[in-house]
Amino acid sequence: MSEHHIKGMTENPRPTNLVLHQKSQVLEILFDDGSQFNLPCEYLRVYSPSAAVKGHGPGQEVLQYGKQNVGIDRIEPQGAYAVKLCFDDGHDTGLYTWKLLYKLGVNYAELWQDYLRRLEEAGRKRSSSTGDIPVVVRTPASQRPN
Repeated sequence: MSEHHIKGMTENPRPTNLVLHQKSQVLEILFDDGSQFNLPCEYLRVYSPSAAVKGHGPGQEVLQYGKQNVGIDRIEPQGAYAVKLCFDDGHDTGLYTWKLLYKLGVNYAELWQDYLRRLEEAGRKRSSSTGDIPVVVRTPASQRPN
Protein backbone atom coordinates (compact mmCIF):
# COMPACT_ATOMS: atom_id res chain seq x y z
CA MET A 1 0.00 0.00 0.00
CA SER A 2 1.27 3.46 -0.83
CA GLU A 3 1.73 6.12 1.82
CA HIS A 4 -0.96 8.24 0.15
CA HIS A 5 -3.44 5.40 0.37
CA ILE A 6 -2.72 4.82 4.06
CA LYS A 7 -2.72 8.53 4.89
CA GLY A 8 -5.92 9.04 2.91
CA MET A 9 -7.63 6.37 5.00
CA THR A 10 -7.20 8.16 8.33
CA GLU A 11 -10.22 7.32 10.44
CA ASN A 12 -12.89 9.99 10.08
CA PRO A 13 -10.78 13.15 9.99
CA ARG A 14 -12.83 16.21 10.88
CA PRO A 15 -12.02 19.79 10.01
CA THR A 16 -11.32 22.12 12.88
CA ASN A 17 -11.15 25.22 10.69
CA LEU A 18 -12.21 26.24 7.17
CA VAL A 19 -11.06 29.60 5.83
CA LEU A 20 -12.04 30.88 2.41
CA HIS A 21 -9.41 33.19 0.97
CA GLN A 22 -11.49 34.89 -1.72
CA LYS A 23 -8.71 37.04 -3.16
CA SER A 24 -6.41 34.06 -3.80
CA GLN A 25 -9.39 31.74 -4.44
CA VAL A 26 -8.16 29.10 -1.99
CA LEU A 27 -10.03 27.14 0.68
CA GLU A 28 -7.77 26.48 3.65
CA ILE A 29 -8.78 23.44 5.71
CA LEU A 30 -7.24 22.32 8.98
CA PHE A 31 -8.13 18.82 10.18
CA ASP A 32 -8.09 17.41 13.70
CA ASP A 33 -5.15 15.12 12.85
CA GLY A 34 -3.00 18.20 12.16
CA SER A 35 -3.25 17.99 8.36
CA GLN A 36 -3.67 21.31 6.60
CA PHE A 37 -4.63 21.72 2.96
CA ASN A 38 -4.89 24.81 0.77
CA LEU A 39 -7.20 23.78 -2.04
CA PRO A 40 -7.76 26.11 -5.00
CA CYS A 41 -11.40 26.84 -5.84
CA GLU A 42 -10.78 25.69 -9.40
CA TYR A 43 -9.59 22.30 -8.13
CA LEU A 44 -12.62 21.92 -5.87
CA ARG A 45 -14.94 22.91 -8.73
CA VAL A 46 -13.52 20.46 -11.27
CA TYR A 47 -13.63 17.63 -8.71
CA SER A 48 -17.16 18.45 -7.53
CA PRO A 49 -19.02 15.39 -6.22
CA SER A 50 -22.17 16.47 -8.09
CA ALA A 51 -23.84 14.33 -10.72
CA ALA A 52 -23.30 17.18 -13.20
CA VAL A 53 -19.54 16.54 -12.90
CA LYS A 54 -19.26 12.88 -11.84
CA GLY A 55 -22.16 11.61 -13.91
CA HIS A 56 -24.48 8.89 -12.68
CA GLY A 57 -21.98 6.06 -12.95
CA PRO A 58 -18.47 5.05 -13.99
CA GLY A 59 -17.41 6.45 -17.33
CA GLN A 60 -20.03 9.23 -17.25
CA GLU A 61 -17.73 11.90 -15.82
CA VAL A 62 -17.96 15.31 -17.50
CA LEU A 63 -14.63 17.10 -17.95
CA GLN A 64 -14.86 20.60 -16.54
CA TYR A 65 -12.93 23.31 -18.36
CA GLY A 66 -12.68 27.09 -18.36
CA LYS A 67 -12.79 27.15 -14.55
CA GLN A 68 -9.41 28.80 -13.85
CA ASN A 69 -10.93 31.94 -12.34
CA VAL A 70 -13.86 30.36 -10.53
CA GLY A 71 -14.36 31.36 -6.93
CA ILE A 72 -16.59 30.36 -4.05
CA ASP A 73 -19.37 32.78 -3.09
CA ARG A 74 -20.43 30.99 0.07
CA ILE A 75 -20.07 27.82 2.10
CA GLU A 76 -23.18 26.21 3.57
CA PRO A 77 -22.78 23.69 6.42
CA GLN A 78 -24.68 20.43 5.87
CA GLY A 79 -25.13 18.90 9.29
CA ALA A 80 -21.97 17.71 11.01
CA TYR A 81 -20.56 15.83 8.04
CA ALA A 82 -20.25 18.08 4.98
CA VAL A 83 -20.45 21.50 3.35
CA LYS A 84 -22.04 22.72 0.16
CA LEU A 85 -19.70 24.97 -1.82
CA CYS A 86 -21.56 27.59 -3.86
CA PHE A 87 -19.33 28.65 -6.74
CA ASP A 88 -19.55 31.99 -8.51
CA ASP A 89 -20.23 30.28 -11.85
CA GLY A 90 -23.61 29.17 -10.47
CA HIS A 91 -22.59 25.60 -9.62
CA ASP A 92 -23.90 24.71 -6.15
CA THR A 93 -24.77 21.02 -6.23
CA GLY A 94 -22.80 18.25 -4.60
CA LEU A 95 -21.90 17.85 -0.96
CA TYR A 96 -18.25 17.92 0.04
CA THR A 97 -18.04 15.52 2.96
CA TRP A 98 -15.14 15.78 5.39
CA LYS A 99 -13.85 12.49 4.01
CA LEU A 100 -13.92 13.81 0.44
CA LEU A 101 -12.21 17.10 1.35
CA TYR A 102 -9.51 15.15 3.18
CA LYS A 103 -9.04 12.84 0.19
CA LEU A 104 -8.85 15.82 -2.18
CA GLY A 105 -6.22 17.35 0.09
CA VAL A 106 -4.07 14.25 0.48
CA ASN A 107 -4.20 13.44 -3.23
CA TYR A 108 -3.99 17.00 -4.56
CA ALA A 109 -0.74 16.70 -6.55
CA GLU A 110 -1.78 13.47 -8.27
CA LEU A 111 -5.38 14.52 -8.98
CA TRP A 112 -4.36 17.96 -10.26
CA GLN A 113 -1.84 16.46 -12.69
CA ASP A 114 -4.48 13.97 -13.86
CA TYR A 115 -6.90 16.84 -14.49
CA LEU A 116 -4.31 18.81 -16.48
CA ARG A 117 -3.52 15.70 -18.54
CA ARG A 118 -7.21 15.10 -19.31
CA LEU A 119 -7.64 18.75 -20.33
CA GLU A 120 -4.70 18.51 -22.70
CA GLU A 121 -5.95 15.25 -24.21
CA ALA A 122 -9.36 16.84 -24.82
CA GLY A 123 -7.82 19.98 -26.34
CA ARG A 124 -9.40 22.15 -23.63
CA LYS A 125 -8.03 24.96 -21.47
CA ARG A 126 -8.24 25.99 -17.85
CA SER A 127 -9.02 29.55 -18.87
CA SER A 128 -12.36 30.49 -20.31
CA SER A 129 -12.53 32.01 -23.74
CA THR A 130 -15.21 32.42 -26.37
CA GLY A 131 -13.76 29.38 -28.14
CA ASP A 132 -14.73 27.26 -25.13
CA ILE A 133 -18.38 28.26 -25.19
CA PRO A 134 -20.51 25.58 -26.83
CA VAL A 135 -22.63 27.04 -29.61
CA VAL A 136 -25.88 25.37 -30.66
CA VAL A 137 -27.40 26.50 -33.93
CA ARG A 138 -31.04 25.64 -34.39
CA THR A 139 -32.68 25.87 -37.78
CA PRO A 140 -36.28 27.06 -37.63
CA ALA A 141 -38.73 24.24 -38.40
CA SER A 142 -39.94 26.08 -41.51
CA GLN A 143 -36.42 25.90 -43.01
CA ARG A 144 -35.62 22.26 -42.21
CA PRO A 145 -35.43 19.81 -45.10
CA ASN A 146 -38.27 17.28 -45.14
